[in-house]
Amino acid sequence: QVQLVESGGGLVQPGGSLRLSCAASGFTFRLYFMSWYRQAPGKERELVAAISSEGSSTHYADFVKGRFTISRDNAKNTVYLDLNSLEPEDTAVYYCSARKISSHYWGQGTQVTVSS
Repeated sequence: QVQLVESGGGLVQPGGSLRLSCAASGFTFRLYFMSWYRQAPGKERELVAAISSEGSSTHYADFVKGRFTISRDNAKNTVYLDLNSLEPEDTAVYYCSARKISSHYWGQGTQVTVSS
């Protein structure tokens, strides 16, 4: 049974930081391209960051502006997203995604709220 379980979301003040984690099971994690997406109320889901299967290549959305870092630990079947210098506009549900050719899996999401 494939599972992607996100954790680490919460309420944080502007300028604060969070670390999101996504624990994977039920598939060969090290072979999958992993991504983080987010969806704010009333908006479409958008790509935040992505990392190659071995972690050697990363990609970020323009709005990240060097504030977020994606990483993975294939020994722990986990992908991370470090969120720094958070802004109210970063408020959204953050989703973990695993993709390989015709296989694409999603987690249930974790809420990040940036507010004073």
